[in-house]
Amino acid sequence: MDAAEEARLIGLSRNGDMRAFGHLVDAHQAPVRAFLRRLVGVDADADDLAQEAFARTWEVLDRFDGSSSLRTFICGVAFQYWRRARRSQSRRQARDDAYAELADTATEAPTRTAARLALRRAMDDLPEDQRAALALCLGQDFTHAEAAEVLGLPLGTVKSHVTRGRARLQAALGVTEKAQ
Repeated sequence: MDAAEEARLIGLSRNGDMRAFGHLVDAHQAPVRAFLRRLVGVDADADDLAQEAFARTWEVLDRFDGSSSLRTFICGVAFQYWRRARRSQSRRQARDDAYAELADTATEAPTRTAARLALRRAMDDLPEDQRAALALCLGQDFTHAEAAEVLGLPLGTVKSHVTRGRARLQAALGVTEKAQ
């Protein structure tokens, strides 16, 4: 969807056109859900958060000023919902443990499954802001500036989170960078 079409749909949505908003949801659903899936680690929880974020975006669409992309705005809303969900850490940890034990490994090679679970555990060990910065910048190809806006952090902090988070993941996974 080009910028002009998105602007037209935003205008219609602000006037109560749910069909127009549905087109915006269709256009941004995949990247928002993918961001949240990387951030949360449990697809069902991420999908629930995405649904809540889109519902909230409908309510606060009048606050979108166009200074960023709508995708960035929606991811910011989604990130705030995720932060609230993190406050119930013990329930989330129980779900993560159950997910790791019950992960469907029938379709993946054992090595790939082990690597995926190791990455999930390593991501879980990162501080929240580092994890979010990595999920946006490395997992969703957001620019550092877009991630800074979503997370409400200074640009330099996001760059630092990405650099340090990547290094922590590599250390946790036993990956060494090759000399170039």
